[in-house]
Amino acid sequence: MVVAAERLAADAGAEMLRQGGTACDAAAATALALGVVEPASSGIGGGGFFLIRTADGQAWFLDARETSPRRAGRGEPYREHSSIDGPQAAGVPGLLAGVDALLARCGRLDRATIAAPAIRLAEEGFVVNARLARMIRFRRQAFNEAARRTFDKRLGERIVQKALAQTLKRYARFGARDFYRGRTARLLVADLRRAGGWITMQDLAGYQAKWRKPITFRWHGMQVISAPPPSSGGMTLAHMFGQLAHDKPMRLAEDARVHLLVEVMKRAYFDRNRFLGDPDFVPIPRDYLDLARLLRLRRSIDPMRATPAAAIGRIAPPSGQGADTTHLSVLDRDGNIVSATLSINYPFGSAWLSPRTGILLNDEMDDFALGRPNAYGLVQGRANRPAPGKRMLSSMTPTIAIDGDRVFVVGTPGGSRIITMVFLALLRFHAGGNPKDWVAAPRFHHQHLPDRIQYEPQAFDEATKAKLRARGHRLQQVRRYGNMQAILWNRRTGEVLGLSDPRGRGASVRVR
Repeated sequence: MVVAAERLAADAGAEMLRQGGTACDAAAATALALGVVEPASSGIGGGGFFLIRTADGQAWFLDARETSPRRAGRGEPYREHSSIDGPQAAGVPGLLAGVDALLARCGRLDRATIAAPAIRLAEEGFVVNARLARMIRFRRQAFNEAARRTFDKRLGERIVQKALAQTLKRYARFGARDFYRGRTARLLVADLRRAGGWITMQDLAGYQAKWRKPITFRWHGMQVISAPPPSSGGMTLAHMFGQLAHDKPMRLAEDARVHLLVEVMKRAYFDRNRFLGDPDFVPIPRDYLDLARLLRLRRSIDPMRATPAAAIGRIAPPSGQGADTTHLSVLDRDGNIVSATLSINYPFGSAWLSPRTGILLNDEMDDFALGRPNAYGLVQGRANRPAPGKRMLSSMTPTIAIDGDRVFVVGTPGGSRIITMVFLALLRFHAGGNPKDWVAAPRFHHQHLPDRIQYEPQAFDEATKAKLRARGHRLQQVRRYGNMQAILWNRRTGEVLGLSDPRGRGASVRVR
């Protein structure tokens, strides 16, 4: 089964499974196709994380996160240049290096087969849907001329990406080395140089995707496997569940449950924002997930009063996290699993398209701590300051949870809210109930700063809101967010259920 944010991309992955490919083959094909048909959310000009669990129980994590160009230094240029719009906002892309590494370790099909659906979609085009049309309207003023010619379409019109198709054909023939050292690299850098961008041939040639050890922990019998740094997802999940080691929050009354979970979120995000960064540059405190420390934090929660963010701690200096991201989940017939979250950060990334390669570059430099709150209001600390070759901290949280015979493969876009979305979904999975509610139920979020509960419409009734305000919480209703793509697999019965968030237009495709 393949579950992805766009049906055309899910079909691409399912095609690989029908041809005898593995979950890794299907994930690679789905990722490449998503970059074509969901250009506001991901692509080969961005990066991502792949979490793999094999049928024999091994778990691997592939880090294809972008890195800072050398010229970006330690962030000084962003006093004068945007970290959101334009080629200076781009980190060195990692997706194709990641796809090649994924296929080398656990793929079975050749690159030409893997890339074929994405090439076909780029050459033949696809029709603009309502969601993409909204994103285009939102970002069209930031588009460079090449992006405007390619993407400035209305609902029902067709987007064709001929230059991107040629780039993907070179990838199919030569692999990622073409992107990082070959013709594509030379064309991309030439376009960047003309536009004032900072990524060089040296930056591209020096990029490497990295295999890392996943974060694993247990909570009341549930095993969770998730993303390690430079993702903050797995560490923050482990932090929140650690605080709740002796709690069963889903058994509480609604107002008490929300209060407890929000207070846990606040404390976990403070530590996330203060301590986490690229593990190749920043040591993580040894006691970060120490259970005794986490339980001390739990004891600091007043059951009747909200703790002000300032009382939990201050982050100095205030600094610089992307909502337009995508996710895919794959299960093959042998029981191999891939959970992958991919991104270019802000909708349409930097809004800068390379004319000769068709590559839309990310704006992941905004995920660094740049001395101010970023586009999503997230305030971070010194550990996430930029440095040449450093990976920016991410909230992407591809996750696999196992509770008895039940296996839950999950992830979502949503910027700094990703982690709390996955957290709430895992709590619901553990509690049981209707699986559709695990991805569809209204959500709420707190990230320490700004000091308020953000919640979706219908998340709380009026009585619950009144009780939360009486405890001292500030509330802010926000538009519906996230686009979760999940799989529920019962290993005993063999039953497989695809779960695609009703907030989006994703699809699940089962291959028998």
